[in-house]
Amino acid sequence: MTAKDARISILGLGVLGGSYAQALSAAGYTNLCGIDINEEYVSIALEQGWIQEGSVSAEAVADSELVISCLYPSIFVDWLKTNQDRLTPGSLLTDVTGVKRSVMDEIHTFLRKDVEYIACHPMAGRESKGIHYADAGRFSSANFIIVPTEENTEYAKDTMISLAKDMNFANISFLSPEEHDRMISYLSQLTHVIAVSLMNTNDNTHLVKYTGDSFRDLTRIAKINEEMWPELFLLNRDYLIQDIDSFIVELSRFRDMIASSDVEGMKQKMIQSTERRKLFDVEN
Repeated sequence: MTAKDARISILGLGVLGGSYAQALSAAGYTNLCGIDINEEYVSIALEQGWIQEGSVSAEAVADSELVISCLYPSIFVDWLKTNQDRLTPGSLLTDVTGVKRSVMDEIHTFLRKDVEYIACHPMAGRESKGIHYADAGRFSSANFIIVPTEENTEYAKDTMISLAKDMNFANISFLSPEEHDRMISYLSQLTHVIAVSLMNTNDNTHLVKYTGDSFRDLTRIAKINEEMWPELFLLNRDYLIQDIDSFIVELSRFRDMIASSDVEGMKQKMIQSTERRKLFDVEN
């Protein structure tokens, strides 16, 4: 496990990177380095006391025991190809990317043998982007997923568990890359596709003064980061297309029940959905 005074570098100080810095600092880590091409983000993290050192240069990862990438998938891979020689021998590398199979497969084709990469995914993203929206407080109700391979050491897995606990994540679990991408397709990516599609079904802007909580709740994630999500969708397109097709089938079934006045059929669907939704309720 990583000592509280070990040098930890965080690549990317956006919403998640900023939240990581905030959480680790609050947990007592005293040697945090934040790296971002945006000088303003670095300055904010320094001013807030979330990091002890900030830089816009990749050179700052030198001597880091742990490097946490909070970059978009393709940017992370490209950064690593260019800068892996700067990583300290024996160091640990992790990430927050929302798709695992393609990212992990590519990284394992070129990563130095003296650096260990263990994939992770904090389920704590936000619709807004940038360090101004960083908030480690939401980790306390969020899940943290570790996605190891057979090559990962017990040290790496224990370090990620310890890190997640220190950042106060509500639940820590392990999934294979395939299990992760299958899960994330249905629970996250499909829901974003539905929210975006619903907002684009018609020009509903004139309805803003009439809407209730149901529409607001259902479309909250339609305020979406257009730079990141298309990349995630394409990297996981096989699973996501399957889930979209399944949703279309289920939606068509409900449409047909309405068309045929099948009240009992609709009631059964609602009873089933209610019982399944109860499993996701978080007790306060």
